[in-house]
Amino acid sequence: QVQLVESGGGLVQAGGSLRLSCAASGRTFSNYPMGWFRQAPGKERVFVAVITWSGGTTNYADSVKGRFTISRENAKNTVYLQMNSLKPEDTAVYYCGIGGFRRGILVRVEDYDYWGQGTQVTVSS
Repeated sequence: QVQLVESGGGLVQAGGSLRLSCAASGRTFSNYPMGWFRQAPGKERVFVAVITWSGGTTNYADSVKGRFTISRENAKNTVYLQMNSLKPEDTAVYYCGIGGFRRGILVRVEDYDYWGQGTQVTVSS
């Protein structure tokens, strides 16, 4: 059974930083791409960042490029999202997802097989 558990969310002032973590179990983590998405109240879940199974390639939504960094530590079955220069519009519930075996860059919600429960990020102005 695959489980994803996010942590690290919270309340931060604009311009601040947070690091989200997502711990995975139930699959050989190093064989699967991992992504971060976010969902603001009343809106759809949207892509934020993805990292390939090898960790060699990453991709970001235009809205977070240059501010967010996705990384993974396969020995710990964990993917991270370092968020810097946070803005009020970054406020959302952040979800991590795990994609199919050794697939590449996945940017659609439907490309992911499992999701975590989400962690709230609130950025005050």
